Amino acid sequence: MERFADYYLNAEILLRYGPEIVAGLWVTIGVAVATVAIGLGLGLAMPVALIARVPVLRWVIACWIEVFRTLPQLAVIIFVYFGLPYAGITMSPFWATAGALGAVLSAFAAEIFRSAIQALPPGQWDAAAALGLRFRATFFLVILPQAIRLAVPLLTNRTIAIIKGTALGTAVSLPEILGRAQSAMAIAANPSPLTLAAVLYLILFLPLVVASRWLEASRVVPR
Repeated sequence: MERFADYYLNAEILLRYGPEIVAGLWVTIGVAVATVAIGLGLGLAMPVALIARVPVLRWVIACWIEVFRTLPQLAVIIFVYFGLPYAGITMSPFWATAGALGAVLSAFAAEIFRSAIQALPPGQWDAAAALGLRFRATFFLVILPQAIRLAVPLLTNRTIAIIKGTALGTAVSLPEILGRAQSAMAIAANPSPLTLAAVLYLILFLPLVVASRWLEASRVVPR
């Protein structure tokens, strides 16, 4: 047990490298917040844009969804960071990671929103028409608010799964929790920094997992 503690919970190493690794927590939180803002914003905009019924726009959105639902998150991050500069677009590790993960999240969010809209009873449209509401008013005032409520539990689970990909930012030198822990582990020749990183990930993501369970069990979804 003493050898285990010395190897994985070395107090001297944790005190030496702990503050630097904890500082990476704020980078992880920043990337996660940016990812959610980009992903959910684009994800909601796409099914809303589809009401324009423009064939070219529908084709572009369909391609976006299928591409980013299919590609691994790491491949997208690497392409954004290393590939886009050849097209004259250069991003920092922060925005390359957030943009890539946001694009992936937007593809899944768009499908979830679309499914939620289609899951609503046709009677909602009929009732709005009976009240004299036009198509756009019906969509934005009646259909979309209900669809968002219906999509919340699925969106929460998918969002948590994708923002955990912030750890993949180490591939483009993002100084988040895992990247700093790996650097500290290499210097100290001891895995204790990874133990601290695991604890920080639990602190960050466990409340989100609990919240998602609560949302699934609550009555926010109309029956």
